[in-house]
Amino acid sequence: MNQEVSIRGRTARKMVKMANHMPIIGHKAQTGELREKMSLREKEWECPEHLKFEVIDMHLFKMELLVSDDTKKGIILHVHGGGYYGKLHNAYRDMAALYNEVSGGLDILSVDYRVAPEHPYPAALEDAVKSYEWILEQGYPAEKIFIAGDSAGGGLTLALGLYLRDHGIHMPAGIITMSAWTDLTKSGESYQENFDIDPKFGGSTDSLVFKDGYYKESDPEDPYISPVKGDYHGFPPMLLQVGEYEMLLSDTLSVAEKAKACGVVLKEHVYTGMFHDFQMGLTRYPEAKEAWVEVGRFIRYVINHKEDFI
Repeated sequence: MNQEVSIRGRTARKMVKMANHMPIIGHKAQTGELREKMSLREKEWECPEHLKFEVIDMHLFKMELLVSDDTKKGIILHVHGGGYYGKLHNAYRDMAALYNEVSGGLDILSVDYRVAPEHPYPAALEDAVKSYEWILEQGYPAEKIFIAGDSAGGGLTLALGLYLRDHGIHMPAGIITMSAWTDLTKSGESYQENFDIDPKFGGSTDSLVFKDGYYKESDPEDPYISPVKGDYHGFPPMLLQVGEYEMLLSDTLSVAEKAKACGVVLKEHVYTGMFHDFQMGLTRYPEAKEAWVEVGRFIRYVINHKEDFI
């Protein structure tokens, strides 16, 4: 782990803090309102020329499939973030394309799951389960199926893993989380310790982190809502990334500690000086680029069964 933050990394952190703490605009950014309005005005996403893009209509939601060819050599179920309020938008489509690149050409299935407040728990989990079952039905090799998610999508990724294990459904080969939101009870120590330094959610309780519309009348202690409360026996190898300055830091560290106690092979990586979902910077600054390179190494480690990564 780098011990110093790059100039571009520090600049990105400052820009995130500025955007999320400006009067009026900052409030809309923290609550997700600004991002949602911007996504409604997005231009049509430009798919890279070497990829095929397909929208798949399910009963209650949509999925988006990116493929390099028709060999079905492997696939990543991509579960986007957004606090369970935000829908799939172009920034996540860019992430999907980068998942394809760093994985060496695996197909990417992005699930545009139903979100709160119109569709509270368990809608998102139900849609994630249906997406995973669709993958199995397409005949992808089980040893080359991955689930990956950021923020709320990271929590949903882990909740999906718990559900699959509990219901006897074939587990994926590996799991990847970025800045996962795993504790909707907000009881982890970093919610207090990093409250004043988190550039995205810090200094305010009026943000997506403190909304309860996703679980509504359900119990946030439920592991399918707060995976930090879950048991991780039987889980595949995991890569868990998080930023040092996040209020959600303990969400990842606590899951890692529980999973290790259950014998799960995993790597947790706390990125020095980084903020929530810093990987959305793609390759624009060294820390984000390093995180994506690490994702590629992890996928190769799992697929090739090498012992030189974890």
